[in-house]
Order: sequence, then C-alpha cells, then structure tokens
Amino acid sequence: MSEVKYDTISEMFISVTNRFKEKPAFGFKKDGTWHEMTFSEVRDSVEKISGGLKSIGLKTGDHVGIISHNSCLWAMSDYGISCARGVTTTIYPTLTTKQVKWIVQHAECKYLFCGDLEQAEKVLTFVDELKGLQNVIVLSDEKVEHPKVILYSELLAIGAEFRNSNPGFFEKDAMSIKKSDMLSLIYTSGTTGEPKGVMLTHGNLTSNIFASLKVIQVDDQDVFLSFLPLSHVFERMVGHFLATSVGATVYHAESINTVADNMSEVHPTIMTAVPRFYEKVYAKIIDNMSSASSVKKKLFWWSINAGKKVENRRDHGHSVGVFLGAKLKIANKLVFSKLQEKVGGKLRFFASGGAPLSKEIGQFFKAAGISILEGYGLTETSPIITINPYGKSKLGTVGITIPDVKVKIAEDGEILTKGPNVMKGYFKDEIVTKEVLGEDGWFHTGDIGMFDEDGYLAITDRKKNIIVTSGGKNVAPQPMENVLVMSKWIEQILVIGDKRKFVSACIVPSFPNLEVWAKEKELKWETREELIKLPEVKELYDRVIDESMEGFAQFEKIKCYILLSQEFTIESDELTPSMKIRRSIVEKHYAELINSMYDEVNDN
Repeated sequence: MSEVKYDTISEMFISVTNRFKEKPAFGFKKDGTWHEMTFSEVRDSVEKISGGLKSIGLKTGDHVGIISHNSCLWAMSDYGISCARGVTTTIYPTLTTKQVKWIVQHAECKYLFCGDLEQAEKVLTFVDELKGLQNVIVLSDEKVEHPKVILYSELLAIGAEFRNSNPGFFEKDAMSIKKSDMLSLIYTSGTTGEPKGVMLTHGNLTSNIFASLKVIQVDDQDVFLSFLPLSHVFERMVGHFLATSVGATVYHAESINTVADNMSEVHPTIMTAVPRFYEKVYAKIIDNMSSASSVKKKLFWWSINAGKKVENRRDHGHSVGVFLGAKLKIANKLVFSKLQEKVGGKLRFFASGGAPLSKEIGQFFKAAGISILEGYGLTETSPIITINPYGKSKLGTVGITIPDVKVKIAEDGEILTKGPNVMKGYFKDEIVTKEVLGEDGWFHTGDIGMFDEDGYLAITDRKKNIIVTSGGKNVAPQPMENVLVMSKWIEQILVIGDKRKFVSACIVPSFPNLEVWAKEKELKWETREELIKLPEVKELYDRVIDESMEGFAQFEKIKCYILLSQEFTIESDELTPSMKIRRSIVEKHYAELINSMYDEVNDN
C-alpha cells in the first residue's frame, strides 16, 4: 500500500484521482453490460456535483442527505458533498416515508439526493412541510414535476458552468478542509428507541482507514464488489473510502438478489458482508448437498474435514505434512475449487461485521480456502475497533485492536474504547453523548466481551440483551440465535426470557424450505397460519431446537417457542434499517402469544 497519508477524505480523493487517472475507479451494470469509470472521469463528475451544490447555495457545514441504493452515483455524490465542505447525511433507502421525514427533519438537511423516482416520491410527500429543505436532487433523469426538484443532469450542467467561471476553486476549497471538520451524520439503527445522529469528522474516518490498512493488506490491484448499503458506516468506510484510498476498483452490485451472479462476473478479490450473508450461502450449500448422491456427499465432507485439519495445523504453527498435503490437493481440485468459483474465483478474503459470525460457519469457509476476516466496531467508532489480521485470523474472535486505538474491559465486562476514530458526539443530544463518552473520553460500547491470551477480542453479547431469568441466571441470547439461524428451517429468531423462569424463543420459519418439505410429506394446509399449527411441523422444530441446543447449559436451553407466520420487517418497526431485530418491539407485538406460551408451560 501507499505510504501517503491524508488528514481528510477530500484530500484523499484529490490525491488518489490525481495519481490513478486512467485506472478504473467504479464499475456498474447497465442494459446487461458492465461499464467502468476511470478515476479521471469520476473526478470530473465530482467536481461538477460539488460546483453544482455551490451554485444552488450550499454553505460550509450544511447537511446534505443521500437516500439511494448503492451505485457509483451514490459514491460520487458523497465525494461531491464532502469536497464542497458539506456534511453527508446517509439515509437507508428501505426506510418508510415517515422514517425518512424524521431523519431529514432532525438532521436539518438543506439538500437531498434521491436515487430514483421511488425515493423522490417518498420525499415529495413532505418536502413542502420542511421549509429548511431547499432542493431535492434526483439521481436519474426521470421527469419529476416540482419546483424544488433538480435532475442529476441539470446539476452537472450547473456545476460545469460554476467550474468554468471559477477555475481552480474545487481543489483549493476541498484542500482547505480540516480533519476536525464534520464529514458525515449517520443515524444509528435505534434498536432501543429513536435513531441517534452520530457526528463523524474527516479525521475519524481517515484515522480508521490507515489503522485498518496496517492490519489487512489492500492495494490498487484489488477489486471490490459493493452490495451492503453505503448508508451503513461499515460498507462506506471499507468498500468506499478505504477502497478508493489505495486506488482499488469498486464494482457496485445490481442488487442484493444478484450478488451471486455479480461475483462470477466481476471476480472480486475483497468483499464486505454481514453474517446473515454467510449463513444463507452455507445453508444453500448444505441443502444442495442433502440431495446429492452418496458418493458426492462423502467426498464433500471428506474434503471439508481435510481442510479443517490443515487449517488447525497451520493455526498452531505446524507443517501440513505430505499425507495431509496430498489430501488437500485432492480436496482443492474436486471440491474447494468449485466453491471458490462461486465467489468469483479470485477472492482473497471477505470482511465480516455488523454482528457476530458463528464459529462453525467461519470454520467451514476457512476449511474450503475462503477466508472471512471478522472485525468489530460501531457507527460511533467509524467503525472499526478490532479486526482479524490477514493470514492470522482467529475463529470465534473479532481480532486484535487496530493501531492508535485503545480498548479495555470494564468491571462488568463492557468493552470501552478510546482513539482518533471515536465520534464527535450525537447531533443535538449532549446528554446521551456525555453518558456514552464520559469525562475520561472512553466510549462505552454497550457490548460485553473479553480478550484471550493472544490479545484477540471475543464478543459475548449486547449488554442490554443479557437475559436475567427469575432464578437469577444470566443468559446471553446471541450465541443461541447464531446457532439456530444457521438451520435451513429458520429465517429469523429472537431468544427471550428476561425475568421469566426459563428461556424461550419467537421463530419465523424459512417458509420456502418448510413449504417444500410439507408438500413432500403430503400435509394439508392453505395458509401459513395453518401450516405452522400442524403437529408434524411442531415435531420438526422440536427436533431442530433439541439438536441445536446440544452444548448449551441446561438453564440456557430453549424450553418452548412460538412459530410466527410473518417475518419481522422494517415496515412493522420490528427490524432496524441494518436488519437487526428490535427486541422490545417484537416482544410488545407478540406479548399475548408469548404470555400464553409461558402460561401453558407453567400449567403443565
């Protein structure tokens, strides 16, 4: 990697686009064909976006929202806002109109980029109510009739005129930004209440980029495939800022549903993903194997076991040996090469974050020669605090503390951190800012964890999620949820039991799999409500839970559960925009069912 360091994101952007002018910066698919934009072309567009914003009245420090799915237009808009000395406010495109309005109003956005007509229509329902919102810029040329709307092509034309009238202004203005200046306002998921606006500075993000690059190796030969929302700090830092900072090429996936196809088309070397992605890939592989011939099954599991033995020897510093090495060659040729082709054939590693990764899934992929480097962080920490080093990852942990960042464990097990990556504070919320930062500057993460003998951090659960049964037993629900959600029969699960005699769960079945199974069994049902009440389905889930709970202490085991006919969704307020389950909301929505379940068990 380059030894060049930058104080600000705008300085980084200018330096990199000067250095890698003709190299592909972004890739996107249009009309069935992949197209690329060079760093020089990206620079040209960003200068026009920046100039256009200046022309329509953007002042230093103004908040500018982006509500759009991932695209090179999202990325260039972000750089355009930053280089114009604005503050990017990221908004998930999956949010409802009500949620979007709340953020735009709370963030005091003066301008708002909308990815397409669908997003623009959300905003146009309230744009006239918010007097501070001056313009809505639609990142397409779909005609929208409203006096506050500016089309993307119109903004570029305005920006080109500004640049022609003000030669040299773009670079001079962008380079005048200080690392203490605000770069972004990112709203947290809000699992326990209204979202909080996290204020991150240029210095927060640049420090996180350079510290991360000292632990993982990334350079201008790498290719990223971006599909996690850029509105989330994890993808924005790793698959956007960090990738650009080294001159790597970033392809933006068409959608979440096309990721598998896109991987085989662009052959990424690095990808970021959340544990649910790996769980679904794992479940699909295992499901495919269940219908394979007995010979293929034996070869598959023989190869996985050989891979696990190899990785175990390497982890302990031992040589693989001739006999095991020969087994690995066979496994690579007949099994692992096919799995590796499914992720593009050139992948060096996945970066995993957002939630704990199951150790079993990590072992499975590692055995197949697919590295998943798990890390840990929060929006408030830009986000990375720890990460597993490339070539020295340790399953079951979130890695080592990155340089220039400090971590310590409080007496109650909470993880505390301090460093240049820690946020400036919460927007318009000094009270909560003081609660989490304190006078000593140590940020309270709200997570419970511990360091092992090698300095690798392991996360137990969220402090607020710890269940205390009426018998006084402390139960961490996350490990159980991580094991159960790997089942092909479970789509979503919430383990509950706080202040109750025992632990139980709310389970949303994986209906596509369950319905196929029920048809094969020739069961009779018409609705999902009828399906989950069938005794044969109850027997299936009893078996799944019993098998999954092996290895857990008796007081941790799920004693009873309810099957739900509807998935938890963002629209029902049961999921955050980053797809985390809002425990209190789910328990409130299903309170009657939950209480009936406990009453029934107590009566028996």
